[in-house]
Formats: sequence, structure tokens, C-alpha cells
Amino acid sequence: MTALLGLSTLLAPPAHAAACAPDPATACIQGIIKTTAGEPAAGVTLDLNDGEQQVDTDAEGRWAFAVDAEGEYTVALDSSTLPSGQFAKGQSTRTITVKLYTSSSALFPLTDDAAAAAPAPGTEDDESSGGSQKPATTNQPDGTGASATEASGEGFSWARFWQQSASGIRMGLLLSLAAVGLSLVYGTTGMTNFAHAEMMSMGGILAFLFMGLTGNIWLSGGIAFILLAAFGWVQDAVLWKPLRKKRLSLMQLMIVSIGLSIVLQNVFQFFFGANILRIDPSTPATVTMLGVTLTVQSYVAMGIALVAIVGTSLALKYTRFGRATRAVSDNPALAEASGIDVNRVIRVVWVGSSALAGLSGVLLGLVLNGISWNTGWHYLLLLFAAVVLGGIGTAFGAIVGSMIIGYIIEVANIWLPGDLKQAAALFILIVVLLIRPQGIFGRKERIG
Repeated sequence: MTALLGLSTLLAPPAHAAACAPDPATACIQGIIKTTAGEPAAGVTLDLNDGEQQVDTDAEGRWAFAVDAEGEYTVALDSSTLPSGQFAKGQSTRTITVKLYTSSSALFPLTDDAAAAAPAPGTEDDESSGGSQKPATTNQPDGTGASATEASGEGFSWARFWQQSASGIRMGLLLSLAAVGLSLVYGTTGMTNFAHAEMMSMGGILAFLFMGLTGNIWLSGGIAFILLAAFGWVQDAVLWKPLRKKRLSLMQLMIVSIGLSIVLQNVFQFFFGANILRIDPSTPATVTMLGVTLTVQSYVAMGIALVAIVGTSLALKYTRFGRATRAVSDNPALAEASGIDVNRVIRVVWVGSSALAGLSGVLLGLVLNGISWNTGWHYLLLLFAAVVLGGIGTAFGAIVGSMIIGYIIEVANIWLPGDLKQAAALFILIVVLLIRPQGIFGRKERIG
């Protein structure tokens, strides 16, 4: 049956990226090929598993294979079909493992340097294709059009610096959405909420579910945002307010939040498995502005995040409720004595923080081209680092800290392997705290 499917595919006209959408019986292997000038490379031929399938890139440089079985697949690039003066960089084959109902990317960066051209398929190895370079494949492409190997320290160039700087600003904005809520919860309750990152995962997962039902990403994201706000209300009403009334210590509340985090992660994994869930199953379109290439989803996500951050900041600064929130953060007892309903303020903070974290998860799922059961957990340490760096308990400090952390982890990729980029951000955090222990916007406090 598989052989007949492969034969019929070969006899059919060449496929393109729009021809593949993952479903319970289908997985997609896809990518975008662009020249070193950022122009789409149309008409480039790719081969799957030595002739099982063959496709040509479309006018936007996109290509895709649809497969009906999980397993390992090899994608080969026909270098003879590349535009004049363009060569495959590193290796011209990629081996990738796929699972049904997911999309995986095999990326083929190009170069105009003939000396860096990939050897013919079947003769290449690690040494002949650029030392220790490995195949650049990923189940969560970052949407920049860069390969995984390009994102892990091949050397400095101004073009790459601006590209990574744009990615850093994007990451900082997305982290800011979640970090603001985390900081506000700490400021108003004194509690360190380890379950906050799970709100990010939940937002992305809910957007994935409603995208399957509605087919409209704007509607799906809006529903996820509203449901996360409702979940924040339920959290405080059912769990945190009763525990506050029982006067549990902050340490006990933190342990409860760790338990809630573990429970939510296991619930997500039980119902959705360990697969990457693609909110938008289509291949992301890219736009190049001022030499920086990002996906359309990235530009939209950055715009939405910026509007949400500015709106939250203005609300905290100029509205009556914002002033009440800051008063509760400064001194809850004095705020209550002044007639402020502290419990109501805390309830609204839980609603807003959960909603912003959910929105961050939706946008992160679009930018990363996928969300999974533990996506939020991977970003929890960065959220804490951002909040502490900016000044724990201050919303504006969380925004600045997030922008610094997001920028550092992306720009550090120029010199450091991808596995160490978060270590660079945490190192900067340690250095800053040694100089200013209260964080950038934190206030000095007298102890004793």
C-alpha cells in the first residue's frame, strides 16, 4: 500500500507547501528555501526517501511532503535545481523523525560561497560538510528562516546580529506578557507562583483546540484569552483565597503552586500527549524588513504583545484600580485601612495575570510554530529571572527585565551554542544582582 502511495505521488504534479495539513492520519515535513539575498528560491527539487516522493518549491520557496506513517525520513535537496550562484550550505540532506498530527521542518540554508557548498548526497559526512555541523531540523521552527545550525554560533556578522536582535526583541515582548502577571501576583500576595508558566501552556493548547473547531486564529486566540481569565478567577476563588484565609505561610503556598504546576502538566500530557500541537497548521509566510526576516505571525505577535503591555502599563499608572493595585503591593494593611478592598484587587490581579500569561502562550505557539504540554515550564526560569532582574513585585521592572533577558538569550546565540544561551542570561542576572540586589527598579529595604 505504501509503495502504491509513493508511486501515485511521483506520477502526480509536484506538490507545494499548501498541499499538506496535519491530521490524525497525516504528518507533514515542510520548509522554506530562500536565497542569501532573502528572495524565495522557486522550482528547487527535493526528494523524500530516495524517490518515495518528490516536490518542487513554489513561488514563495515553500515545499512540503505529506506522510501517513510515523518514523524517520530523509529529505534530499537537488543542488542542480538551485538558482544560479546559490549553493546548499553544510549538508544537502536532512534526516528527521515525525509523528502523526504534527508538522516538522527540515531547513536548507543557502550560501553564495562555492567553497561552503554541500557535497553530493551519499558522499557527505560531518567533516566534509563543515566540521561538527549537524543536520538542521526542528519540530518547532523559530520562524526566522534560519537553520538550527545557523542559530548556534557560526560566527559574528552584522546581518546575523540584526536578525538575532529582532528575535531578542520578539522574545522579550512575549516574556513580558507573562512576567507582568507573575510580578503582580507576587506584589499583591507575596506568593511565588510556580504554576504561572502552565497558564502559558494552557493558552496555547486552548487556541489549538478552538482553531480546530473554528478555523479562525483570531477567534481561537480570543476565546483562549477569555477562558484563561476565567480560570484565573476560579483559581483564586476555589484555591488561593481559602488558603489565604487559613493563613498558610508563603512557603506552604509556594509548595501548593508547585503541586498545581505538576498536576496541570500531567493533565496536558494525558490528554494531548507529548506531540507538538500546531495552532496554525499552514507553513508560516515570511516578510523581510530592513534586512530582518521574520514570519508574519512573529510581526503580528509582536504588535499584539506591545499593545497589551502598553495597555496594562497605562491601566496600572493612570486608572483608579491601577493605583489601588500599586497600593496593595506597597502595603496591604495600609491599603485595607484606607478603604481598598484588598481581596477584590487580588482577585482581579489573578484574572489579569492568567489572561496575559495565556495570551503569551498563544503568541508563543504561533511564533514557535507549535505548543506542547511543557512549553511553559521551559520558560519558567526565564520568567523568574526577568522578574528578579527588573525588581520583584514591580510590573514595570518585569517588563524591562523581560526585554533584557529575551534580548540576551537570542543575541548570545551568535557566539554560544543554543544549549548555553539561557545560561548567558542567568549569568547577566547574577552579575546585576551582585551590584544591585533589589533589581533594576526594586527598592532597598531595611532588614532587622
